[in-house]
Amino acid sequence: MKRHKDIDSITLSYLNLQTPKENRRNIITFFLFFLDIIGLLPILGEPFSYAFVWPAVVPVALLHIWAVFYVVAPYTFEKSYYLFFGIYGIVNTYVYFLVIQKYLYVYAGLNGKAPFILGLLLLIGLLVFFQLLNHRMLYSGTYARLQGKEKKTSLSPALTASSIGYVLAYILISSFMTESLVAVIIMTGVSILSILTAFFSTTVHRYFFIMKHEETVKKVYPQFGLPKRKRGI
Repeated sequence: MKRHKDIDSITLSYLNLQTPKENRRNIITFFLFFLDIIGLLPILGEPFSYAFVWPAVVPVALLHIWAVFYVVAPYTFEKSYYLFFGIYGIVNTYVYFLVIQKYLYVYAGLNGKAPFILGLLLLIGLLVFFQLLNHRMLYSGTYARLQGKEKKTSLSPALTASSIGYVLAYILISSFMTESLVAVIIMTGVSILSILTAFFSTTVHRYFFIMKHEETVKKVYPQFGLPKRKRGI
């Protein structure tokens, strides 16, 4: 990305955007691996339960239909990609929540609403936390310093603490409520991946940031949002 001295470093750091080709590659990779294989397959697999299938399949199917636009015409839909990818992050994190709940209720045979309510609160808390953290890292200049490769810049201790806390919460839940080592390992692994997909949800904020600073975006990327045929490539 070309440096623009007339644009403040904080705004410029948030406009360090990927190319449409990279956007398309992200969708194919993250959908196939994180959403379909790690998320949807455990929902559809044994032990089978309709109670978890429809709450997962419906939003995933709608997301796949939406994704076609960014695979077929990533240049034309370059702007809305950031809204889409943020929604993907939310849906993927939600699907992981359902995977964990399935293992608790169907595989481990739990009853009652407590595990579901606690898991739902953890899910909401994780998504809200990353929105707040992203906002803080942007306006505190952390992203700008990270892109400037300043050696003294490190990720927020809050990020580390929240990540560890989220994973530990599910380890404790699974350990106390099931004796199956396999279930504990799977739920721990999925909760770790939930941290990554929850972070992806922050691109919703980036989308609205781009909309607000569209003139600035055009200065940095003059061809932003144009169809491929109009870019001369």
